[in-house]
Amino acid sequence: MSPTKRLTLVDHSDPVLSIVAQCRLLKVARSTLYYRPAPVSPDDLAVMRRIDELYTASPFYGSRRMAAVLRRESWLVNRKRVQRLMRAMGLEAIFQKPNTSQGHPAHEVHPYLLRGLTIARPNQVWCADITYIPMSKGFVYLVAVMDWFSRRVLTWRLSITMEASFCVEALRDALNRHGRPDIFNTDQGAQFTSADFLDELKIRGVRISMDGRGRFLDNIFIERLWRSLKYEEVFIKAYGSVAEARQGIGGWLAFYNEERPHQALDYRTPRAVFDDQTCNHVDNASASLSRCPHDYRHSSNKKVLINVEG
Repeated sequence: MSPTKRLTLVDHSDPVLSIVAQCRLLKVARSTLYYRPAPVSPDDLAVMRRIDELYTASPFYGSRRMAAVLRRESWLVNRKRVQRLMRAMGLEAIFQKPNTSQGHPAHEVHPYLLRGLTIARPNQVWCADITYIPMSKGFVYLVAVMDWFSRRVLTWRLSITMEASFCVEALRDALNRHGRPDIFNTDQGAQFTSADFLDELKIRGVRISMDGRGRFLDNIFIERLWRSLKYEEVFIKAYGSVAEARQGIGGWLAFYNEERPHQALDYRTPRAVFDDQTCNHVDNASASLSRCPHDYRHSSNKKVLINVEG
């Protein structure tokens, strides 16, 4: 059991065992029980918002280049501060690293199953990811579960922490509402490699697929969702509260699913494609990003959308 879960077992009203005794039995530090994180300063929040804007436009920016760009814009930052803030935001530059297949030894990692796979129908492959959402005072994290074929966002949740529980909650909601997919694809983040998250998939017989470490293009469709959400909604708003962020993001995601036409879907909406079992199919076999991310090819009776995964 993790230290976080053990801390939840401490009973402050126990008439027999004192707090000190409970912490000793649970093997957790008493100081950790009483710790309350300091609020993020307004200056850090402003820098984090700008980092998020720069990263969305240029996800290959690491801490060195990000610090250089910020200093050029007259922000008072050094690389150490940028590293700390990017780490808090869950951001990492996109580039190929040596030994990228080596995950954390305590995490259960699964292979990437989508390479060469023809995705021909809704509920064949789902994917999930987390992104950082800035607010006027503070920030939240957003997780979404998406159907790969139709691009429909099936469920989403906001959280003020990066704990796995809000991801598990979103996953359960998607499974209860829409059945189960054949394959579920995520990155190797700690939330998606947690036992609670993986167990929800295993007990339903869902095959688990995970991107290679640092391979943001392996989950390209949901990365495009984040880009559209931030440019069309988040960056032009300044949410004053979590409730306001939830309302704004929920409204945009409803618009995205129900009204926003998608060029890759023949200008249909994700909801319409999800509900149509006989529409075009997505071929995930291509592996080049040298040109446009989509290539349309016509066969005798239907259009085939070639997904370029990188």
